[in-house]
Amino acid sequence: MLKDIRETSGEEHWEELRRRWTSLLSYRYLGRSHTNLNSGPADPTMKLRHDMRNVSGGIMAAPLCIAAPEGGGISDEFAVPNPVIHSLQILDDARDVRRIEVVPEVLKLGQRMGFSRSLIIDADNRDRVIALTSGQGVSLGEVPPGFEKMEEEKIVVEDSPDLPPLHKVFGAYRRDDGHWFLPELAVALASPDAALHLGPQHILLETAAAELAAARADDDRLQIESWHVMFLARGKVGPFRVEGEAFDGAGRIGVRLTLHDEGNHDRSVTAASAVFRPSN
Repeated sequence: MLKDIRETSGEEHWEELRRRWTSLLSYRYLGRSHTNLNSGPADPTMKLRHDMRNVSGGIMAAPLCIAAPEGGGISDEFAVPNPVIHSLQILDDARDVRRIEVVPEVLKLGQRMGFSRSLIIDADNRDRVIALTSGQGVSLGEVPPGFEKMEEEKIVVEDSPDLPPLHKVFGAYRRDDGHWFLPELAVALASPDAALHLGPQHILLETAAAELAAARADDDRLQIESWHVMFLARGKVGPFRVEGEAFDGAGRIGVRLTLHDEGNHDRSVTAASAVFRPSN
């Protein structure tokens, strides 16, 4: 079992945060640097690679959500954060965009709860808006004094058409019963509070949503334009199973999904909905 950072105190807390933060796959593999936690030069940008795009070359939702996780302004150096809601609207499929930049804004930060939003723009053309994000986070507890920024342990991923899809890197797969899954919780996919991190959840859920939408439309050339996720409970054990269904709309396909923690009494941990349109 992974250790919940809330069970630590003093310097042990910060040692555990360093160990967990540098083991977490979400940000390191996608190349997103969070300068409030990481030492080194500030860099609010993230390169877009082939594995962050759909079959038509448009941007996926999950990389944008990981780049702008929308924790409401609650960060690990001040509290133990937990996401509650994430909302994303894609305005531009970013086919020719090489790098994005996240322009964050904290809307309200209270004692236990925070609200935030971001603009995601083309880092090389800052007048070009790619997406809007917004979200809500909650503090699970206080942290001791003594935070120091951590040295990044980056994973260098060279862009190539041969890159494996993100769901394979994060261990997601379709089981023989037809459901998409993540395996039991491991340190590379876990947040410091010993729960399934938001990154692999976005990737798993979008993978399942895109497949359901393609089957409904009888066409996989679709672009996601709206993505809404509610984090209902902490995913603590796994395996994690996705249940979903797709609906026809007026020129759109809608999908809704629920993520279950099979190892914890099949508890519903996350709910998501998506809207897809035909790719241009």
